[in-house]
Amino acid sequence: MRLLLFLFLLAEVASARTFYLIVSGLGGEPDYDLRFSGLAKEADKSLRAAGGDDSITTLTSPASTKAAVQAALAEMARSATPRDSLVVLLIGHGTFDGVDYKFNLPGPDLSATELAGDLTKFPASRQLVVDTTSASGAALKPLEHPGRIVVTATRDGAETNATVFARFWVEALHDNSADTDKNEVVTALEAFNFAQRKTAKFYEEQKRIATEHPVLSDAAKAGQFTVIRFGSEAAAASDPAKKQLMVRRDDLEAKIDALKQQKNTMAPELYKAQLTALLVQLAETQQEIDK
Repeated sequence: MRLLLFLFLLAEVASARTFYLIVSGLGGEPDYDLRFSGLAKEADKSLRAAGGDDSITTLTSPASTKAAVQAALAEMARSATPRDSLVVLLIGHGTFDGVDYKFNLPGPDLSATELAGDLTKFPASRQLVVDTTSASGAALKPLEHPGRIVVTATRDGAETNATVFARFWVEALHDNSADTDKNEVVTALEAFNFAQRKTAKFYEEQKRIATEHPVLSDAAKAGQFTVIRFGSEAAAASDPAKKQLMVRRDDLEAKIDALKQQKNTMAPELYKAQLTALLVQLAETQQEIDK
């Protein structure tokens, strides 16, 4: 029975991976260059320490050109499937001229519209873009797309000062306190809440007026999007059999959340029957993971 369950799950969720692209942009001066590249390397280290078979590509200045970013996305896209996830983390400076947002890179800058075009062609159906730059709020609308979660460090293109949000987003990747429900998984929502809270505290402690106000496009989807795993969850993700079960569990949890949102439109008996069936499947899947 267990073998049949595994074979079913393997066929259903085979090749489910997360592709990470971390990019630190042009600093403009040595201090920012070191700060941005240091954060990119720190994020890379945390993700690799988590294990698993996820794909991680990190580009830092001066190698992080527009052509290199687009080539990296194209290269990853060749191995990706619709079952996979994509996370893009942008660290650096951004600008907004009232029309176009651009991520500052060595050589030509990358506009939000250009990035959106590249991401739309990427096969992964679940995507997370974390733009931690100044003026990044102006990238929110161009980047919005079904299945894509967008996080920006600022609420609009008028917040143009250098940001600190990136520091705390990267910190969430290795600080267990970001995992608020203590399930050894940090979701995009948990990482955002952690970084947002730390950003606000930074300005309070410095007795400065906040010049950045982070934005999250879809809290519901962010709560279901795994950014990084810790402890036994990370160990399980390195086991091919258990990883398939974990993806199955995530799918079931998403279905339960979706069903709960439809509760008021369903007959009580139908809602209860469907919820019970999903909860039983979830419990059985979790038991298999825990063995």
